[in-house]
Amino acid sequence: MRYNLLSVRNSSHSRCTESKQMISQEMLISYIKKAMPDALVTVVDRTGTMDHYRLQIISEAFRGKNLLDRQRFVYQALDEPMKDGRIHALEIKSYTHEEAPA
Repeated sequence: MRYNLLSVRNSSHSRCTESKQMISQEMLISYIKKAMPDALVTVVDRTGTMDHYRLQIISEAFRGKNLLDRQRFVYQALDEPMKDGRIHALEIKSYTHEEAPA
């Protein structure tokens, strides 16, 4: 089993707090599912502010990808909300179906 964890602080956070932009858990899931239709996604709002999230993603799209490539793939899927400041911090755990915890 592979445990993947990465936290990122988005430099555009000041824009997010100024405009009070937020992204819902449902919207986060939709961005992930556009890139990985088979994904099983669990989202936790870590602070209650709708901009610090913990994601667990299970998808066959991760098969054969190392940790860094998996993280890049997720960041590409979330490019828009990362750039516009709706996501300030992100913690990602990514697995294939065989790697996923029971």
